[in-house]
Amino acid sequence: MLAAVFTCAACGLVYELALVALGSYLVGNSVTQASIVLSVMVFAMGAGSLLAKPLQGRPVVAFAVVEGALALVGGLSVLALYAAFAWLDLYVPALVVVAFAVGALIGAEIPLLMTLLQRIRRQDAGSAVADLFAADYVGALVGGLAFPFLLLPTFGHIKGALLVGMVNAVAGIAVVLWLFRHRVGRVPRAALWGAMAAVLAVLGGTYALADRFEVSARQALYADPIAVAERTPYQEIVITRKAALTGPSDVRLFLNGDLQFSSVDEYRYHESLVHPVLAGTRGRVLILGGGDGLALREVLRYPDVRAVTLVELDPEMIRLARTYGPIASLNRHALDDPRAEIVNADAFSWLRRLGERFDAVIVDMPDPDDVPTAKLYSVEFYGLVKRALAPGGRIVVQSGSPYFAPRSFWSIRKSVAAAGLETTPYHVDVPSFGDWGFVLAAPGTAAPALSLAPGVPDLRFLDADVLRAAAVFPKDRRARDVDVNTLVHPRLVEYEGEEWKDS
Repeated sequence: MLAAVFTCAACGLVYELALVALGSYLVGNSVTQASIVLSVMVFAMGAGSLLAKPLQGRPVVAFAVVEGALALVGGLSVLALYAAFAWLDLYVPALVVVAFAVGALIGAEIPLLMTLLQRIRRQDAGSAVADLFAADYVGALVGGLAFPFLLLPTFGHIKGALLVGMVNAVAGIAVVLWLFRHRVGRVPRAALWGAMAAVLAVLGGTYALADRFEVSARQALYADPIAVAERTPYQEIVITRKAALTGPSDVRLFLNGDLQFSSVDEYRYHESLVHPVLAGTRGRVLILGGGDGLALREVLRYPDVRAVTLVELDPEMIRLARTYGPIASLNRHALDDPRAEIVNADAFSWLRRLGERFDAVIVDMPDPDDVPTAKLYSVEFYGLVKRALAPGGRIVVQSGSPYFAPRSFWSIRKSVAAAGLETTPYHVDVPSFGDWGFVLAAPGTAAPALSLAPGVPDLRFLDADVLRAAAVFPKDRRARDVDVNTLVHPRLVEYEGEEWKDS
């Protein structure tokens, strides 16, 4: 009986973690997703415990039914939420309903399990509670560790939840029916075995079709055909490719659903990001992010750049940038250049241990729409970047859209300045992004000049006239009163969530 408690507790925690992780992948803002799931589930567990009180008269049948329902709802939860996100645009309401249903069923387990334990061995309430919670909490530990280290990397979100649902059904129904087989009538026993078989059939059949469903649901999120889809321990990487009757195809990279570049106009973004900062000294260059190799491509166009260090968290992104033909061709195999050193590490942690200095630092990170990413736009992070600068060095930060997210943009500029750097904000038009902004920064008492180096390579988009215009912001998008972004107060998550939702 305690083994069944252990297994069911492990399954319950996996359902909980799966809902949190799925929300983080699909909509970002992991803190909000975790808060919704945890608060709704804990509330529902209390409600489920109360609702289970009338069922204690027939605890064996009731517990088997509860576990069968939990296996079915929990096992199908990730698939149902993915469908709600991809086709119905009802993700948050569906998340609340699913979290409540799973939580209520988990809560109903406790009073029924207490009754069953007392029927096996009569003991005082304190000892029964101790046995029950010991098995429950140890099971939760195993489930909590199994999800990120075994289930998610091996089976993925959808298949992992389905597999756990099948284990839940067997542990909850078969074990209990075996232990109490003499206390259940023939007809109810046959009905429960049939119900378990039906639950396993539904979950097993869905498992067999899960890959096909995931392909269809994922494609519904993107306008162009998906060429590559990878889910890594850090993010979901999707590359789409749209063929053109004339001219090159449009290759697009998405990380967790957010567009990173389009091959049609990426040169506008990367020329604007790289070449103004390299107008200063550039013997040794550091790129933080930019695992697609496109910023690196622009840096390596300068023959006097002696060495470039690129720090990218996800090794799978580096592998794709090296080996996937369309991207490798686009970055001109920059990652294999002998001047380039590739480091797979978290940029924040790597900077804290850094003992060398660079002439130019390029910060090319994804937009800060959740807390883990927002730390890479914090005052503390920019302080570490400043410390990595050699005398006379300069920094550039991709800063989002001053049109669609003006508070976010000016918060980034203010955060850079709060780290003790003088700043020059600028923006350009990138058709696939819209109006997009950057912040050029350097230590000292004067803002760094926005210019191009005398020996700048031949560029397709950027020139002196474009740069002069880039420094001018329209009246409705000029600097505004915003807070800085820090580790303790990640204001950017709030700004990003509000502004991009409204846009």
